[in-house]
Amino acid sequence: MIRIVLYEDNTKLRENLTLLIDGVQNFVVCGAFKNCDHILQQTSELLPDVILMDIDMPGTNGIEGLRIVRGQYPQLPILMLTVFDDNQHVFEAIKAGADGYLLKKTPPEKLLDYIQDVYDGGAPMTSSIARQVLHLFARQPTDRNELYNLSEREKEVLQLLVNGYSYKMIASEIFISIDTVRSHIKKIYEKLHVNSKSEAVAKAFRDKLV
Repeated sequence: MIRIVLYEDNTKLRENLTLLIDGVQNFVVCGAFKNCDHILQQTSELLPDVILMDIDMPGTNGIEGLRIVRGQYPQLPILMLTVFDDNQHVFEAIKAGADGYLLKKTPPEKLLDYIQDVYDGGAPMTSSIARQVLHLFARQPTDRNELYNLSEREKEVLQLLVNGYSYKMIASEIFISIDTVRSHIKKIYEKLHVNSKSEAVAKAFRDKLV
């Protein structure tokens, strides 16, 4: 039995999706919620095999919920079901770790096939979304520095981190205060999506940022 949790703020749609999915052999909706405010607790208690999630919800929205779950459950299949087909939402969802991206106008029988597909390890996408994704990646900058949008000063600080400099040594080397060093490093961590010096150094080497 494939256990599915729904996140959808439209009550009628949430109920209809539950009826649709529960009507299929080997599928069961084990939880349906209007937002992602308690998504970690719900995931740990319900242990879904697939999460089907809207993006635009009150409180904690789908993109935020996706990031939260990915931090604890990196392998859990998460399928976005939304009205948004613009580049920004598609790219944000993919960056946050979505396994698939479908539009709400997807026919019911197709939706059920896509749920099975993502459970089986696939990455289903509405055809118009798949085309956008191909275009997005085709336009991605080849320079990883451009992708992370590091300033010249941030690149300089990152290079010194890679070289093993302490905060105090960095401050002395480029004639700024330690507080300013901390501020730069905080921004570097945010842009690289890391939480420690070792992660930042590893990403700098891997993506040839320095």
